[in-house]
Amino acid sequence: MVNPTTRERASVQELIAKAGNNKRKKVIEKIIPIILFLIAGVSVLTTIGIVATLIFETVTFFRQVSLLSFIFGTEWLPFSNKEPKFGILPLIVGTLKITLIAVVVAVPIGLAAAIYLSEYASDNARRVIKPVLEVLAGVPTIVYGFFALTFVTPVLQTIIPDLKIFNALSPGIVVGFMIIPMIASLSEDAMSAVPNAMREGALAMGATKFEVAMKVVLPAALSGILASVVLATSRAIGETMIVSLAGGSTPRFDADFTGSIQTMTAYIVQVSTGDAGYGTPIYYSIYAVGFTLFLFTLLMNFLASRITKRFREAY
Repeated sequence: MVNPTTRERASVQELIAKAGNNKRKKVIEKIIPIILFLIAGVSVLTTIGIVATLIFETVTFFRQVSLLSFIFGTEWLPFSNKEPKFGILPLIVGTLKITLIAVVVAVPIGLAAAIYLSEYASDNARRVIKPVLEVLAGVPTIVYGFFALTFVTPVLQTIIPDLKIFNALSPGIVVGFMIIPMIASLSEDAMSAVPNAMREGALAMGATKFEVAMKVVLPAALSGILASVVLATSRAIGETMIVSLAGGSTPRFDADFTGSIQTMTAYIVQVSTGDAGYGTPIYYSIYAVGFTLFLFTLLMNFLASRITKRFREAY
């Protein structure tokens, strides 16, 4: 019988080690997809749990309050000692006031910043300005709220003497500044994705740089720009602390922007920190308002998705 040499024994040991490693790799390859599926499933289950909770508690609310009076009612007086009224329209109007002002402020400034960063800024300027915008996006909203109440409102009162301490203008403007980074960053990404060949072709035909930006790049990046505006609008609708601190707590079904208002998020904060007893209509009303807010946000996200698909350009 021939004894194996040292080299042959080493080769056999390497083959055995490789076989063991291959087995471990196969086990790992089988386990990793399961782990990733479970991690992804957590987010799905969390979403389902949130929606299920909202629906269940909202149904409980509508067992005590008429659905029609909730949808079409123009008075929101849940704490009234005589006859509580739960008409959601004043809260929706207050939310839309803030959102409208925020969009009017944020869209022109955000788009202007995006056009500058994409078409005019040097690499050095872009490296400075983009992080500054990101810092602006990272400021806590409660800081924005105190800024609106203690600085923006007094400044506006020098221009509009009848402006109340709590109003829609001040928080609306500050919410607009808060969502500028979202519009500017996403729009700049969309415009930067436009091929340089389109710019060079327009410049070769005699167009100015501004004309290239407005008539070539902007239309080509329209899907991303519109999606950024819609997502920023959704963010403005769901803002809480700014409107809670500077907007007031007076639900009003009117077109006045100078007086106290209350948004859906501000009402939820008010009741959540108040003395609403468990099982009362006031307690369950926060779920009904939250579900309404959820529908608004869902609609805006769906709209952003549709806009992206509708106006998407392929290069």
